Amino acid sequence: MAEHFNELGQPIGFPLLQWSARPRPPRTAMQGRFCRVEPIDAARHGADLHTAYLLDKEGRNWTYLPYGPFPRFDDYRDWLERASDTDDPLFHAVIDGRSAQAVGVTSYMRIEGAAGVIEVGGINYAPPLQRTPAGTEAMYLMMRRVFDELGYRRYEWKCDSLNAPSRAAAQRLGFRYEGMFRQASVYKARNRDTCWFSILDGEWPALKRRFESWLDPANFDTAGRQRRSLSSFAPSNSGSSHV
Repeated sequence: MAEHFNELGQPIGFPLLQWSARPRPPRTAMQGRFCRVEPIDAARHGADLHTAYLLDKEGRNWTYLPYGPFPRFDDYRDWLERASDTDDPLFHAVIDGRSAQAVGVTSYMRIEGAAGVIEVGGINYAPPLQRTPAGTEAMYLMMRRVFDELGYRRYEWKCDSLNAPSRAAAQRLGFRYEGMFRQASVYKARNRDTCWFSILDGEWPALKRRFESWLDPANFDTAGRQRRSLSSFAPSNSGSSHV
């Protein structure tokens, strides 16, 4: 049921009287305990990333991305140089805190400051980053920038409907499933049905507490292994809706 109506008695959305367009993400690093997320630089990150991706012997990382794979470093470097010049998507490298090497890529994309909507996408974690605290922390750092630093209202995650690992990751991180857009795009000469997920600003405070409880040093042993999983830290019901 609608809660707000105009003078004609028509239902309308809730008011945003103090709303103003949000700034674009800055090209600055985000530092965590396990990783650093920084704007991508082909000269600085290219060799590390290409070496890390070659550990994916079967090329599974590239199946659901619109580009790649890149067996030759020169081809990857060329793609990375083009990617580093764009502001949307704004690509970032994930730097492992222990090795100080770039082991993954992620980006802000479809940035709509006027509406306060931004998407995380282009995520490509090399094997050394997969299923690690650094990989999860990188997503937390990007969320924190979007909501706490920049004041966006909506954070989106979209993926090929057949990409089961991406769907599972979105839900593990606290995104809510919103539905599927059928025949939404074509890439690599095949159809893509796209699943949509989101986090809203009202849901973020509870999710933030969940991430910070999981990232607490007490939750990790001396070898860096988690004592409790992220999913075991259930978010509270505070905020505008439950994730």
